[in-house]
Amino acid sequence: MNEASFRDFNERMVEQVKDAAGEQAPFNIVCECSSVTCAARIVVTPAEYELLHEDPRQFIVALGHVDSEIEDSVSGDGRFEVVRKRGHAGVIAEETADQAGD
Repeated sequence: MNEASFRDFNERMVEQVKDAAGEQAPFNIVCECSSVTCAARIVVTPAEYELLHEDPRQFIVALGHVDSEIEDSVSGDGRFEVVRKRGHAGVIAEETADQAGD
């Protein structure tokens, strides 16, 4: 649920940045890892953010923030890693993404 909360916050920021500065404007998102104490920030563009979240089980996390018990690292570019939730965590990720879209 922590990741879903951060995703919701970041999605609101993406829309504001797109409206104000466009698809390619870099901005900071909150790390979407499972740690409730994480305060890491990651620089992405709205276009990157939306592309990486086309799969509702995927989240953007700071380097080294992968929780191998609930997710797999699927990509990264040296600034961040993209993780994909599996099992129950994946189901929750899909359900919360669906709720956000309502």
